[in-house]
Amino acid sequence: MEAYRKRKKKLMSEINVVPYIDVMLVLLVIFMITAPLLTQGVKVDLPQAAAKAVKAQDREILVVTVDREGRYFLDDRRISPKELSRKVAAILRLRPKTPVLIRGDRDVGYGKVVQAMTLLQKAGAPSVGLITEAPARK
Repeated sequence: MEAYRKRKKKLMSEINVVPYIDVMLVLLVIFMITAPLLTQGVKVDLPQAAAKAVKAQDREILVVTVDREGRYFLDDRRISPKELSRKVAAILRLRPKTPVLIRGDRDVGYGKVVQAMTLLQKAGAPSVGLITEAPARK
């Protein structure tokens, strides 16, 4: 009986990590595929105009979007008019020369775009540009 006890197998206390590595690789591939699909934006049909392109600058640009329903977005995040004015004022206090542009949907009422311009002016924006789409070439 004592010989039986000496031959008793020891418990293995190591963890097999190979299945965990496989799961992590699958998750990595899934996240790599889905990450570009998660970028969000506001669908806006810009009016077409033959305007010169604005020179690219090294500094950041604030883009305020007015969608078809007249809702405001600051850098593609929905925002109330009061919050828009407050956030833009805070940004312009830190970086006073930040360019401010408005993207207005072609079907939104003119009054909503003017209201956005007024809010930006009250927030301290010295000038506000309008983003348009270049006309299609025939």
